[in-house]
Amino acid sequence: MNIVFLQVDIEDRKRVADRFPNADIIDGVPSDLVAACKDADVVSCFIGIEWTADVLKQLPKLQLLCTRSVGYNHIDLDYCSAHGITVCNVPDYGSHVIAEHVFALLLAKLRHIAEGDAKVESGEFDYHGLRGVSLRGKTLGIVGTGKIGRKAAQIAAGFGMKIVAVDRCRTVELEDLLHVKYTDMDDLLACSDIITLHLPALPETIHMINAEAFSKMKDGVVLVNTARGELIDSKALLNALNSGKVKYALLDVLEHEHNFEENKELIKHPSVVTTPHTAFYAEESMTNMYEDAFESIAQFLKEEVPGHMVKPPTVVCDLPGVKKS
Repeated sequence: MNIVFLQVDIEDRKRVADRFPNADIIDGVPSDLVAACKDADVVSCFIGIEWTADVLKQLPKLQLLCTRSVGYNHIDLDYCSAHGITVCNVPDYGSHVIAEHVFALLLAKLRHIAEGDAKVESGEFDYHGLRGVSLRGKTLGIVGTGKIGRKAAQIAAGFGMKIVAVDRCRTVELEDLLHVKYTDMDDLLACSDIITLHLPALPETIHMINAEAFSKMKDGVVLVNTARGELIDSKALLNALNSGKVKYALLDVLEHEHNFEENKELIKHPSVVTTPHTAFYAEESMTNMYEDAFESIAQFLKEEVPGHMVKPPTVVCDLPGVKKS
């Protein structure tokens, strides 16, 4: 079968070539996606390419589309199902890595790491003006207790934080072992010193953090987003920062990630720290990502059902869940 790997970083080319020496390996997103994949039976990709019905119908040979990501909303699953294209993802290549990034952002800003480094580099070895804030005893509100949210709760417990959470589905172990208190969204907004978001971008979650939500938060709240930029209304966040309602916004994702002009005012705000969607990007998570993708392709080539084939989960959700304000 013809195999095409798209969006392969230079650091990962060797691992792909070692495993699939006859595969076409393409850096980034090809300028002509259809031309690059027209003879492919198997395509492995990352996020950033929209696999619409219009694209997929021009790839009649395609049998397996393997995305090296947890999310698969960039793939038209209905078209794939109707036309016999198997879709695989990587269910959990590094939830711990993303949760760690939440606390990397928090510690860097709350303890003024960048400012301290700049002082020392300028020849000023002086701690004045760099008084930080401890995480211990603070209330962390976790919005979404899936794999990443659960890891964030484990880390927060190690820091001695109080933890409240909102989700449609309770994780009993979080309640029993980490003393996480499940509550409703209004209560979480009102009692949290720090809020961290761990939900996908769905119609019911887009702009869930909006002007009304900010009005219900504590003054001086810290907001962290390593999930999806669309969860936050950027204009409302900017207003909340300017008013002092939000002390810091720590953002690995933005609502308009591919339009710097749209984000410029927010990015340049002195109370905002941004990273370029790097929460997932660690050596260990990238290794897991590729190994899971390799496994799915190998299973498919052996005419086995891939273990990571995308299919609807069976869950029991009996809690109120997240509601927009």
